[in-house]
Amino acid sequence: MTTAVAAPFRFFSLQVVRTRRLGPSLVRVTFAGDELREFCSNGCDQSLSLFLPHPGQTEPAVPIELGDGWWQAWRELPDDVRAVMRSYTLRALRRDSLGNTTEIDIDFVLHGVEPDAATPAGPASRWAARAAAGDRVLLLGPAVADNRAIRFRPPEDTDLVVIWGDETAVPAASAIIESLPAGTRARVWLEVQHAEDIQDLVTEADAEVTWLVRDHQELAEGAPMALGALRADRLPPAERPYVWIAGESGHIKALRRHFVGERGIDRRSVTFVGYWRQGLTEEQLRAAE
Repeated sequence: MTTAVAAPFRFFSLQVVRTRRLGPSLVRVTFAGDELREFCSNGCDQSLSLFLPHPGQTEPAVPIELGDGWWQAWRELPDDVRAVMRSYTLRALRRDSLGNTTEIDIDFVLHGVEPDAATPAGPASRWAARAAAGDRVLLLGPAVADNRAIRFRPPEDTDLVVIWGDETAVPAASAIIESLPAGTRARVWLEVQHAEDIQDLVTEADAEVTWLVRDHQELAEGAPMALGALRADRLPPAERPYVWIAGESGHIKALRRHFVGERGIDRRSVTFVGYWRQGLTEEQLRAAE
């Protein structure tokens, strides 16, 4: 396969080497491939674009041999042929003794895969729920360690890190928490769909992590659980706090208003990332944008 380059990003042809169920709503898929030697990232919330095959296809259909023209050619493919593209964040990477990346982990949220689910699963959830060793994917990821798809960038003089994320942001938030050095103060809220989705996180930081288990009604109505939990909690005193919030776009906007308007935190010290929007597929969201 010819590899196209879109510096500082490029395509990586990968295959599944193993999967691990983390809870009712989460599955971790580990990928490997010779091309990963060129994969570079120093970010804990590194964004990636993953291209998945349709059922019956042995690999995703993306015309990367066309170089810079791949995007338009991919868009023009028939719906049942064109590879499914979804955005994810890197959960972890592993390197060999020479510093080359050998494996990466991506955690998938499984929406609607249960037999009695009110809303049927989307193509990415269906793929992840059935993923097995040898399955092939295509990844558009970083070839440069410090790139624009990394959003968590606290200033050096930050004296308190504040994090909130829903289940789609748990992988990035978890990687961030685990990377925080000793002596860093952190206050974290992570929202998941089931109590069984709660994970044990190990960090050297002085971090207080609160897991919130959400029901379906609360997701439909907005962010009452998140706002209620935040308003009921007092942040440790800090002169230079840094806030990172990620998840459903509408919730993120409400939480940003809380931190800036109610907490009085400088808006320049608040990083907010909408990973998805309630009621819209990723294709619809891209079209709306």
